[in-house]
Amino acid sequence: MPILDLYEHGDHRKNMAHFATLASLAAVDGEINPKEMAVLQKFAFKLNISEEEFKEVMKKENKYPIETPHSGEKRYKRLFEFFQIIFSDYDIDDQERKMVEKYAIGLGFSTKSAAEIIDKSIKIFRGKIPFEDYYELVMREN
Repeated sequence: MPILDLYEHGDHRKNMAHFATLASLAAVDGEINPKEMAVLQKFAFKLNISEEEFKEVMKKENKYPIETPHSGEKRYKRLFEFFQIIFSDYDIDDQERKMVEKYAIGLGFSTKSAAEIIDKSIKIFRGKIPFEDYYELVMREN
C-alpha cells in the first residue's frame, strides 16, 4: 500500500504528496546530494512530516510520480501552496528556489515560464496575498 494511502486527513495527505514529489525531484538525477537532503529536511519540518514518514518516502524503492493537474488553475494552486510552505519562515534560499523551479517544471511549466512565474511569485509572497490575487497577477503576462 502506498504511504499516501495511510493518511486520511486531507491537509496531511496533501503535505505528504508535496513532500513525496520534492523527494522524487531531488532524486531525479539518480542521487540526493547533501544540499538537497538539507532542503528536504527543512521542508519535512515545514510540512510536519514525521521522521518515520521521512524515512519511508526516502527509500530508493519508493517512486512517487508528480501528479500534474490538467487544469492550469490547479497547477497554479499547487505552486501557490508550495510558496506558502517555502515562505512559512518568511524567506526563500537558493536551494529552495532550485527545488521550486524543478517543481514548477514537473507541474508542466516550461523552463522559461517557470523562472518568470517564480520571480513574480517571490515578489508577491513577500507581501502575503490570497490565491485569487496571486493567480491574477501571475497570469497577467503569461
